[in-house]
Amino acid sequence: MSAAEATPGGPACDPSKGRPLVQVALDFVDLPRALEVAREAVAGGADWIEAGTPLIKAEGLNAVRALKAEFPDKTIVADMKTMDAGRTEVEYAAKAGADVVGVLGAASDSTIKECAEAARNYGCKLIVDMIEVADPVARAQRAQELGADYIGIHTAIDQQMRGESPFATLRAVAAAVVIPVSAAGGINSETAAAAVDAGAGIVVVGGAIIKSADATAATAEIRRAVDERVCIETSLYKRAGEGDIRSILEQVSTANVSDAWHRQPSLPGIRPLLPGAHLCGPAVTVRTYAGDWAKPVEAIDVCKPGDVLVVDACDATPAMWGELATHSAMVKGIAGLVVWGAIRDTPEIARLGFPAFSSKVCANAGEPKGFGEIGVPIVIAGQAVKPGDWIVGDDDGVMVLPKEQAVELANRAMDVLEKENRLRGEIDAGKTLAEVAYLQKWEKAR
Repeated sequence: MSAAEATPGGPACDPSKGRPLVQVALDFVDLPRALEVAREAVAGGADWIEAGTPLIKAEGLNAVRALKAEFPDKTIVADMKTMDAGRTEVEYAAKAGADVVGVLGAASDSTIKECAEAARNYGCKLIVDMIEVADPVARAQRAQELGADYIGIHTAIDQQMRGESPFATLRAVAAAVVIPVSAAGGINSETAAAAVDAGAGIVVVGGAIIKSADATAATAEIRRAVDERVCIETSLYKRAGEGDIRSILEQVSTANVSDAWHRQPSLPGIRPLLPGAHLCGPAVTVRTYAGDWAKPVEAIDVCKPGDVLVVDACDATPAMWGELATHSAMVKGIAGLVVWGAIRDTPEIARLGFPAFSSKVCANAGEPKGFGEIGVPIVIAGQAVKPGDWIVGDDDGVMVLPKEQAVELANRAMDVLEKENRLRGEIDAGKTLAEVAYLQKWEKAR
């Protein structure tokens, strides 16, 4: 009997029978939330339920036991990410109720072989995860020889945040092995069908389900995308590349960016002129002197549509920017202004709706003396800003994303926003913030 024919869950859950499976990855650290989302996902059509690595690390194999007890007819996957002691880890995962147990493809041949033998002994199946494997095609073929039942093509979360996807590798591996292949790594309703087209018999979805306020509806959407091979558009659960940074930063807040960046502070002392203002774009930098508005105005000519003008004006008066400069900037298509110094004509700027942020406001203007430079690194409120760094501003302040980190930080900010949507839904359902945050459980041990 082949591995596919013996798939846990019976023929209805067999990726070799032409119906791709949907697997929900419960990458939580709290078992009650994992169980709640699992119930919603099963109601929406999930076939397999995965106890994610964070859940197993936080709750142990009791998480697997709890999932099997609640869903005895579903295939339970234990994402152990085993690297050593394969026989032992597979044994105890299987005894806890796992139908499929995961080992890393980066493990030694002997570990994978031990895992495969243990899986046969204890009545479960083995999936070999190609995460971070240098040559996934060759390693997948070897894993198949060593007794793997499934191959997992998995783009790590940290790689997803840099805009990478699993599909190119998936297509190559699926063509090179005969056992079913699963695909994981940022898959959503737009890309689930593409995963199947690339060879996935098992479509693994984490964030697009578990971060949704309604995991039942989210799973049903993924299920439809897989079954009907359709792309269902979504504004969430997508990770940007270099060309998509703006689309992500237009959706997130500066608070999201700060949370994603280990509580990085915003530029202190800089506030928006207009409540509700939001700006984002790459920086065109200017260094000038108090009240000298020559270089800031000249920099308008340098800017491209969508740029943000960032000016170091010594955090001093008199004003080096006003209504005429604003009008000129808007005609040029500039996305906004950040000034470490003074602006004026604020009623007119507000009327124009231009996103202007400054540390000071005053009535008197300075003179155009022409001191300073355009397109050089500057320091604003103690933080470095380089040409091309991405700027995000709203009512909470201004964040500067170094251009070499901008893709990752934008994606991590979106991840924060998505997770908050789930928490907000739980609060709406009657829980308190302390409850949804599991504060007592995760307070630092004393």
